[in-house]
Amino acid sequence: MDADWEDLRTVLAVVRGGTLATAATILGVNYTTVARRVQRAEAALGETLFDRLADGYRPTEAGRMVADHAAGMETRQQDLFRRLQGRDQSLGGRLVITAPQLLVGPHLAPVMARFTDLHPLVDLHLRATNDLLDLTRREADLAIRISRSPGDSLTGIRLCAQQAASFAAPQVAEAIAVDPNAPVDWIAYEQTPRVPEAVLGSFPNTRLRYVFDDMVAMVGAAQAGLGAVRMPMFLGRATPGLVQVPLLPPQPYADIWVVGHRDVWRAAKPRAFREVLIPWFRSRRADFVA
Repeated sequence: MDADWEDLRTVLAVVRGGTLATAATILGVNYTTVARRVQRAEAALGETLFDRLADGYRPTEAGRMVADHAAGMETRQQDLFRRLQGRDQSLGGRLVITAPQLLVGPHLAPVMARFTDLHPLVDLHLRATNDLLDLTRREADLAIRISRSPGDSLTGIRLCAQQAASFAAPQVAEAIAVDPNAPVDWIAYEQTPRVPEAVLGSFPNTRLRYVFDDMVAMVGAAQAGLGAVRMPMFLGRATPGLVQVPLLPPQPYADIWVVGHRDVWRAAKPRAFREVLIPWFRSRRADFVA
């Protein structure tokens, strides 16, 4: 008896996820479906594919072999689907865009509105996340990314350069203006949990008070008057309740790119979206730099 592709794909998801519940989330099915498919694959192949442990499923040697084979099948399937998608010259159907959440309101939302006006038959989906979705596995058709480069396996166009500066609530800005020597609270991102040297050089009494793991939370804290924060200039300028403060002069920041897999780059829907996206960003370069 041969194992079904869905069953092999499920074995791969369990190996990747480590538990039935995680595999169910990956596949978009329920827990019992995953368990049934694993049992069916084991019966078809005549092999025990997993050791059932208290903390999850551990693949046996046969299980790893099956998962490796399924991964190769998955890669070939995605290659085929991308190439077929690249031949699609219709302006109807689904188009998936991914972008950082904080770009959506001030800059991506107007692009989406204009695009849907021009192409009402396109079913536009936005996945707003800072995670780098896998375009090779078709998790999105186009990605807007804040990055130094688009990546070797992708095709990309730089939309605009960026700078970052320091922003704070008006009451914090007023306190700095009244007494530049007074202590200033600084809000930092957890990957760089310190006051920048450029700030300390001019405002040595600046002190690190809060560390966050999310930029949305940092923006909220700054709006509430908890301190000053470094952020891209487009974000500080577009956020109500924040003003630029002189702690940190404008500095280079990662560029904004639109990227896609080369197989789908020239398909009609991604191309049509870029035709709206690129002029919008390039006409608003002044929003991103001093």
